[in-house]
Amino acid sequence: MKKTLLLTIALFLSAVAFSQSHVFLSESFDGENFPEGWTLSETGKDNWEISVSNHAGGKPNELFLNNFPPLFNETTRVISPAVNLNSVDEVILSFRHCLNNNIDAAIQQTPYVIGVATSTDMENWTTIWSEEYKESGVYQIFEFINTTDLGDNVHFSLFFTGANYMINGWVFDDIIVYSQDDTDLEMISLNFPEMSNYGEHEISFTVQNIGISAISSFEAKYEGIDGIVVSETFETNMESLEIKEFTFSEASYITPGSYNLKVELTSVNGENDGNENNNIAEKNIEIGMGYASKVPMIEHFSSSTCSYCVEPNKIIKQVLADNPGKYTYTKYPTKFPGMGDPYTTEEVKNRVNYYQVNGAPEFYLDGIWKAYEIVSPDDIDSVFGSNTFLDVRGAFTVEGNTINIIADFMSYIKIDSVRAFISINEKTTTENVATNGETEFHHIMMKMLADDKGNPINLKAGEHKRLEFSYNMDSTFMEDINDLEVALWLQNHETHEIYNSRYAYEYTEHCYPVQNLTLNVDGNNKTIRWEAPEKGNPTGYKVLINSKVVIESTSDLSYNFTSSDELFIAEVIALYEEEKTSVAVAKTYRQGENIVEHNNELNCNIYPNPASDILTIATEASVEEIAIYDVYGRLCCRDASNASTSNSMDTFNVSVQDLETGVYFVNIKTENGNIVKRFVKN
Repeated sequence: MKKTLLLTIALFLSAVAFSQSHVFLSESFDGENFPEGWTLSETGKDNWEISVSNHAGGKPNELFLNNFPPLFNETTRVISPAVNLNSVDEVILSFRHCLNNNIDAAIQQTPYVIGVATSTDMENWTTIWSEEYKESGVYQIFEFINTTDLGDNVHFSLFFTGANYMINGWVFDDIIVYSQDDTDLEMISLNFPEMSNYGEHEISFTVQNIGISAISSFEAKYEGIDGIVVSETFETNMESLEIKEFTFSEASYITPGSYNLKVELTSVNGENDGNENNNIAEKNIEIGMGYASKVPMIEHFSSSTCSYCVEPNKIIKQVLADNPGKYTYTKYPTKFPGMGDPYTTEEVKNRVNYYQVNGAPEFYLDGIWKAYEIVSPDDIDSVFGSNTFLDVRGAFTVEGNTINIIADFMSYIKIDSVRAFISINEKTTTENVATNGETEFHHIMMKMLADDKGNPINLKAGEHKRLEFSYNMDSTFMEDINDLEVALWLQNHETHEIYNSRYAYEYTEHCYPVQNLTLNVDGNNKTIRWEAPEKGNPTGYKVLINSKVVIESTSDLSYNFTSSDELFIAEVIALYEEEKTSVAVAKTYRQGENIVEHNNELNCNIYPNPASDILTIATEASVEEIAIYDVYGRLCCRDASNASTSNSMDTFNVSVQDLETGVYFVNIKTENGNIVKRFVKN
C-alpha cells in the first residue's frame, strides 16, 4: 500500500503544477537562476543554489542546499513572493525533496528538521508543516494546510533547521500551493510510453478528483491513431482527491510510425466539467519496428583519495566478476575529496556537473542515480536482456599509441537528438595510487570522444549512423596501450536516460552490417534481398521476420517466404567469428509501401491525377481488390465496386473526396499479382 500511495502522489505532483485552476504558488525551479521574486534569509544564503539534477524525482532543475562553507547550525529559509489568500480557509501543499545524509550524522542519529512556514511580514513565521529526518531518501509531501496567516500578502518559506555540515546535500522541487473547486476531474497523465513496439495496445490514463464533490461517472475519448476516435463512459466512485487509473475497453493496433496521442475528458457526472482547463493529456509517441537486447550501463564516480570508496570498489569488482558480458562500465576518477584522484580530468569534472554528483562514491545505472547504493546483481539482472529500441556495435584497433574506433549506432524507432558516447577506459591502473590504501583501480576513464558531451545524432527507424575516431593516447594518463576497453552508449541528454550500451570488440576489425536490404512482393510471395557488407568477411547472416528468428545462419543473400500479412518487418544481421555480430539492418513492409510493382506490362491507367473527388482506374486485369494507402502505409479505404467494361477494359470509380491533401498509393490486387500506382489528392 505504501508503494502505491507514493506512486499516486508522484503522479499527482507531476501534473498539478500546470493544471490547477486555483494555484496560489507553483515553482519547479527549472531556470538556471533563482526564480524571480524568491528571496533568501541571511543565514545560509550562500548555501542555496539551483542544481541541474533531478534527485527529488521531478524534472531538472531543482533547489539545492549544500554543505559547503560558510557553515551554520541554525535556521535558513527560502522565501516565496507574496500570494493572496483572502478567498480561502484551507489550501493544499505539495513538494518533493531528497536528503543525502552525512554518514557521521547517520551514526550519531543527528536529526534535521525541514518545514514550511507562512508570514505576512517576513519576520514572524508560523510553521504549518515540519518533519524531522535522520535517513537519506526521496520523499513526497502532500498536506492540507490551515494557516492563521491569511490575507493578500502571505509569504511561504521552506526552511531547514540543523547543522549544514552534517548533510551532504538536500534538494527540493515542485512546490505547489492550491485550493479546490466544487467539481473538477483532472487528467493527470496519459499512461502510454513515449516509445513502444508495433502491435495492439491498450490506452490507459490516470485522473484525480481534485474537486470537492464525488464523481460517479465521466466520459473520455482518445484520438491520434490512424484517424480513429474512441469514446467511452466510465462508471466510478471517486471521492475528493482520490486518484484512479482507467483503461479504454477498445484497444488499438498501432503500426510503426510517429503519432500524437491525445486523451480528453468530455463530461463529468453527465455534465460539463467545472474546470475544463485540465481535461486533456497528449503525448508524441514513436512506435517501433522491433527490439534490441539491452545491456545496462554503469557509471561510477570514485577517487583514490576517498576512504569511503574502498569498500564499494571491492563490492562492485565482485559484482562485475560474477556477471561477465552483462554490463558496460566506466569509472570516473573525481577531483574530490581533498585534492582528488591524480587521474581526474576536465571531462570527469563536466560529467560530475552533468549528473550534479555531490560526493564519492556515487553510482548511476542507465543514467539513473542509485541514491547512495551500489549497483547490485539484481539491478543488472533486472535490465540485462530486456527490450530496447536502440542498439550499438563497435570495435577498435591500435597502431602504436593511437587507438582507432568504429562504432555503429542503430535504432528500431525514429529518434532525434540522441547522444552517442564513446569512453576509452583502462582496465587496471596503479599509478594513481593516493591516500585511501588501494593499490590498483579498474575501468578508469582516460578519454571521451569527441568529448564528454557526446555526439548528437538523429536516427531513422531501421537505419544506423557510424562514428569513427582516431586518437593518440599519449596525452592521457594511459599506462598500457594493450589494456584498453571502449564503452559505447546512447543517452537522452536532457533526461539522462541511457537506452543501450556495449563494450566495443577489442583489438579487432569492425563488424560491418549488410547493405541495401530490399523487400520484393508478388502477392503472398515475399523475397528479402541484401548485399554483403562493404568490408569484412561474415560467417553468415541471421534473418528475422517480425522480431522472430527464421534463419539462425545462412550464407545466402536472400530469403523467400509466403505471407498474407499486410505488415511485416524484416531484419538481417551479419555474423562474424567468435560470436561477434553487426547491428541489424531492418525494413518495414506495409501494403502500399515498399512494393515492387508487378505486372506493369498489363494495361492499367488511373485518372485524373491529381484527383479531387473520384479516382478512375481502368485495367484489363481481373481485379480482386482495390485499396488506397497513405505514404506511411496506412490503409485509407478499400473499394472494388462500380465496375463497368468498355473495350476489354474494366473501369472502377473510387471516391477520394474524404482523403486529406497529399500523396497516396492505389494497390490493385489481381489474380496475377499487384499493380501499384501513385497519385496526388488535391
